[in-house]
Amino acid sequence: MRTSSLTRLNYAYDIRIFYDYLLHQKFRTYQVMREITLSDLDSVSAFDLELYLDYLSAYYYNGKKFQCGEKAKMRKLASLRTFFKYFFKKDLLKANVAAKVDLPKIHEQGIIRLEPNEVSELLDTAEHGSIYLSAKQEAARKKSAMRDVAILTLFLGTGIRISELVGLDRKDIDFNNNAFTITRKGGNQSILYFSEEVAQALADYLAWIDEEIDKQTAFSTKISDPNALFLSSQGNRISVRAVELLVKKYSAIASPLKKITPHKLRSTYGTELYRETQDIYVVADVLGHKDVNTTKKHYAAISDEIRRNASRKVKLRDRDEQ
Repeated sequence: MRTSSLTRLNYAYDIRIFYDYLLHQKFRTYQVMREITLSDLDSVSAFDLELYLDYLSAYYYNGKKFQCGEKAKMRKLASLRTFFKYFFKKDLLKANVAAKVDLPKIHEQGIIRLEPNEVSELLDTAEHGSIYLSAKQEAARKKSAMRDVAILTLFLGTGIRISELVGLDRKDIDFNNNAFTITRKGGNQSILYFSEEVAQALADYLAWIDEEIDKQTAFSTKISDPNALFLSSQGNRISVRAVELLVKKYSAIASPLKKITPHKLRSTYGTELYRETQDIYVVADVLGHKDVNTTKKHYAAISDEIRRNASRKVKLRDRDEQ
């Protein structure tokens, strides 16, 4: 299979939510999901799937309320299309009804990214703290400042994906060439390079974590994955959720009006790289976009900015004559 293990896991989550919907909305006489058979799936219509997409706008799963945006709905429908297509091709379903349902329309939004002053504020907050952090947040920051600064610097200095970051091992970092190896979507490996600023942040973090290990503290005795580059406060490989939360915590102070996520830090790097190089193909390669059109779509606004600035360079009259 060409998809990554993380992609397959997300597919499984999507199918589980669909089955939960069927259990509570269509096959209400059943008690558990496993009672739903392929014959039952044959009774599912395209209209049922359209109702499912509406249901996703605000749904409950395991007692918790969730909401799906347009992109999330598109992915969940894509998962169902693959699911129904597989059983249809195996002659286990009479029809692939999911193929009849149109993908949700995606309304394009402007790129949300940090400005240079906001980047500085973000890193300063992680390194030195802020009066806007609660006492509990400040206590946690002091314990993990070296790690948090290294993570934020790596995002902002390389455009790495969050899944790539949490998967990094120590052996992947090459300080001799200021480079590291990552596994991209689909399982392909790539080498990315980083600046001296990123190298310093990583070196400081590794020196700190090694010192913690040498001290034989309670933290170091709980390390379960010594190969992992970034560790949680429990000594495990840091999770995607933990990284999302630390980005949210610091960005809420640095840029309170913007909803900043790890992906938005990636967009910030991509924007700055394009401004510096004005080469969309370089940006696409560094960010790991297989199709340059994906890059063009995301950075079209920057192209407009460059064209607008270029238009001001041409003067039709000598200033002294005006």
